[in-house]
Amino acid sequence: MLAPDSVLVIRATADTVVRHGVEITGRFYDRMFEAHPELLELFNRGNQANGEQRQALAMSVAAVAAHFAGIKPVPLASIVGRIAHKHASLGVTPSQYVVVGRHLMAAIGEVLGDAATPDVVAAWDEVFWLFACLLVAEESRLYERAGSSFSRPLTPHTVTGVHRETDDVTSFLLEPESRVRPHSPGQYVSVAVELPGLGRQIRQYTVSSAPGEPLRVTVKRHRAGGDRPAGLVSTHLHDVVRVGDRLQVSPPFGDLALPAGDGPLLLASAGVGATPVVAALRHLAAAGTPRPITVVHADRTPDTHPLRADLLDAVDSLPDASLVLWYERDGGPGTHAGLVDPALIPVDPDTHALLCGPLPFMRTVRRALLDGGVRADRVQYEVFGPDAWLGADAPSHTAS
Repeated sequence: MLAPDSVLVIRATADTVVRHGVEITGRFYDRMFEAHPELLELFNRGNQANGEQRQALAMSVAAVAAHFAGIKPVPLASIVGRIAHKHASLGVTPSQYVVVGRHLMAAIGEVLGDAATPDVVAAWDEVFWLFACLLVAEESRLYERAGSSFSRPLTPHTVTGVHRETDDVTSFLLEPESRVRPHSPGQYVSVAVELPGLGRQIRQYTVSSAPGEPLRVTVKRHRAGGDRPAGLVSTHLHDVVRVGDRLQVSPPFGDLALPAGDGPLLLASAGVGATPVVAALRHLAAAGTPRPITVVHADRTPDTHPLRADLLDAVDSLPDASLVLWYERDGGPGTHAGLVDPALIPVDPDTHALLCGPLPFMRTVRRALLDGGVRADRVQYEVFGPDAWLGADAPSHTAS
């Protein structure tokens, strides 16, 4: 809980810090990486290049500060849980929060100039450490539960299979060389590779197999476009990694949970967002669930639809499942043409929904669900990349 004097300072300066938020976080990353270049291995360089990471950090810091100062409540437990899972999969250490805090406060001082009085910097430092302590505590619990630690977050896995799903999507089967905790549908693992001239880089990939099946990750090759460079790790995995190679992989993490019970379920995805949906469907099919399930997927064409055969097979094997497909072109009989039309998504007010895909797609589906009477707390989602869910009109992890 913030000290009363700090509450007053945060309330008085929140608008100014938010207005300069991206500039502050940009300066923060520049400072930190200059002083600690080894931390670059924890960050996606593409997200750094296009500004997504700094925007997500600015939004998170502003939202948490507003919560602690009583300006605008946020679902703090969801924010802490989501970030802690990401950090635990990377092996973030408690000492790294000291580095982050020092450079973040210095960046606030540099950007705000004379407005960054000692009282202002102290109040924002207090916000940071309240948030950091919550994260460190949750990350410690996650490490213990996973049987790992920040000193050894990754273990060797052997690549036992490589399957090309589409021109830009490939699946990798991974066999751990030591016992690992089983995953749940919707969870992800971190995969580390050594890149010539750059050292180690780590990325998270959703597990696309069901619990009890061999561990499978399905990776989209990120091609260069606009202000985003080609994906370093995805390109390496596609072009270099073959059967028999060894990769360093984390235990499974992620707090996206398949809702329990027998009530209706909606699984909606777009593009490579199909990966957690396929894992969930294969799990439900193996369990023989009788619950009503609606599956929605959107893609450019059937040929670019990742894991399409797995999706169709799982839906066919479920007793009360229906499938609604949208393809922008070349869809063929039984599919819809163009972008998703919310009016054509069957909505039961008692539905629990899991969404995965680009933010515009998830906003569209979420809006349709809320308009159809589905409670906001029954809508969950997964985002690949920096989580901008605190932005205006973005869906929440357990939407509020």
